[in-house]
Amino acid sequence: LHLYGYGSYGMCVEPSFSSRVLPLCDRGVVYAIAHVRGGSENGRWQWYEEAGKFLSKRNTFNDFVDVAGSLIESGWTEPARLTCEGRSAGGLLVGNAINQAPHLFKACIAGVPFVDLVVSMCDPSIPLTVGEWGEWGNPNEPKFFEYMLSYSPVNQVQPQAYPSLLATTGLHDPRVAYWEPAKWVQHLRAKRTNAPADGRNVLLKTDMSAGHFSASDRYKYLKELAFDYAWLLQELGLRDDEAPGAAAAAVKK
Repeated sequence: LHLYGYGSYGMCVEPSFSSRVLPLCDRGVVYAIAHVRGGSENGRWQWYEEAGKFLSKRNTFNDFVDVAGSLIESGWTEPARLTCEGRSAGGLLVGNAINQAPHLFKACIAGVPFVDLVVSMCDPSIPLTVGEWGEWGNPNEPKFFEYMLSYSPVNQVQPQAYPSLLATTGLHDPRVAYWEPAKWVQHLRAKRTNAPADGRNVLLKTDMSAGHFSASDRYKYLKELAFDYAWLLQELGLRDDEAPGAAAAAVKK
């Protein structure tokens, strides 16, 4: 099962048909969307303004972990078959999820992840920083600084075993600079306690020509998506020759 989440700025991630997830579904992967606080799926006031921003932001990450745990408890999946994904502020989400509950996940994809929260929000020279204070708070105020530090993924990396990670970034990203995921990956590599033979890797993939929204060219975008999914399916042990229906297809041929 592949669990996706975002949970910021009051944005709703409505369930709808998307051809981009068909390669996963065709190989037997269930695709799930977590409607965590920080979005507005259950009302803008109660799900975002009151309980999903500023000094309530940690609700977002707790919700995602609870969704993952519920999916396991209800029999939809198990930790060895559960992966997660988030992009940008969704990278902040999954970054916290694997810090809080790494045992729940087999692998994680973090696209252009916003993971060095406090450092970026303390620098008003970075584009969009001052405007972002309306979402996270101003870290120059002590009450916000301490709270933001408590959920900044880079600052909360612990000496524990982590799931496999693929972090992707663009060299020309003006919103989440490439050094954020690079710094995060280095912290994870230095502190994680995984056994050398467990096969779980922490990888950083940098596109030297892309910005925040990945490739603008449709075919290059599909190529990048194929890379992400190929890595994910490999982590799940779902190569094409192992996918559900592959044996039947081989017989037909």
